[in-house]
This record gives sequence, C-alpha cells and structure tokens, in this order.
Amino acid sequence: MIGSAAQMPNPALRSFGVVVGEWRTTGTHPLMPGTTFRGRTSVAWHEGGAFLLMRSEMEQSEIPSGVAVIGSDDAAGTFTMVYFDERGVSRSYAVTLTGNRLAWARDEAGFAQRSTLVIDEDGSRMVGTGEMRRDGGDWEGDLSLTYERLS
Repeated sequence: MIGSAAQMPNPALRSFGVVVGEWRTTGTHPLMPGTTFRGRTSVAWHEGGAFLLMRSEMEQSEIPSGVAVIGSDDAAGTFTMVYFDERGVSRSYAVTLTGNRLAWARDEAGFAQRSTLVIDEDGSRMVGTGEMRRDGGDWEGDLSLTYERLS
C-alpha cells in the first residue's frame, strides 16, 4: 500500500484523543429561534492516527452535514482543520486545545467564525458555543451544540 509507513499515530495529536468517539448533538441557532437541532458527530483517528476525521450530520436540513480533517504542523506547533459540507462549502480553521477547551476559528474578512467546546472532566459531554461575524462587524451568535458521548 502506497504511503503505509506514514499511517501511524501523530504524537502532536495525542491530546485530541479526549474527543475521539461517537456523540449525540443538540443545539440552537439564534437565526432560527425556537428550533432545537439534533444530530450526531463522529470523531475518529484517520490513517492510523496521522489525522483526526470528524463527521457530522443533523436531522434538520437547515444545518448541513459535513466532514473535517484535523492535522498538525510540527514546525509551527499549530493545528488546522479543513472542513467541507453538503452545500459544497470548504473552509480552513485554526484549531487549539488548551486544557479542557477545544476551539476552532477562521477570520476571513467577509465571514469569520469561531467555536469553543468545553469538555467535561469525565469526557462524557462537551458544550460548544459558536459565533460569527460578517464583513468585520460585531461578533454574534452562531450554531451552538452540546455533545453527549455515545461511545
């Protein structure tokens, strides 16, 4: 198999193991008041642990299903997530994991986003708060999700 020697755990991603698993998600979006969104998210090691693969789907069509790959740049000491969804939208986010806080953000001029997940001590739940900013304006609410571990 081509490239199989590199299909091994990436030591830089070791601390992300806390989010690996299957999650049930529930959430809200301020642009759709009164609606509770429900779905699932899967986070798994990819290519033997060289990357993390995150897949998400929602029961309601207003929130797109997507897939993301998280990797590292060992020279810079940074992490990046590349995201793609069923609308054909592709975005890149800077990722941080500090203590029990996992965050990703992009600061593009026309549409910036950031999301922070606080991970419970026992790893059974994560509470995420999303924010967005259009055309350099003020930050406002975006999709916020609670993740409950299924496995």
